[in-house]
Amino acid sequence: MLQGEKGEAKIMPKYVIERDIPGAGALTSLELKAISKTSCSVLRKLGFDIQWDQSFVTGDRVYCIYRAPNEEMIREHAALGGFPANRISVISSVIDPTTAEG
Repeated sequence: MLQGEKGEAKIMPKYVIERDIPGAGALTSLELKAISKTSCSVLRKLGFDIQWDQSFVTGDRVYCIYRAPNEEMIREHAALGGFPANRISVISSVIDPTTAEG
């Protein structure tokens, strides 16, 4: 969460980042661990205004879910970590099977 102008808590926007990484699905667990360590190291440097929720690895892409105050901070994380950030999209809604129940 971020602090608003009057000290109230603001919820950070959530983003999906598409990273084009040829062969991502063939990365070994050791390679994925090294990438994760690099990402976490950069996150520690950037502070609490950016958070990594999780990532999904597919054949030639990695989809990452982050919380950050703005797209620029996500781009800074990518640049410092040496990761591509080919597309960054704000998540406007999340649905799942329970959405149909309401």
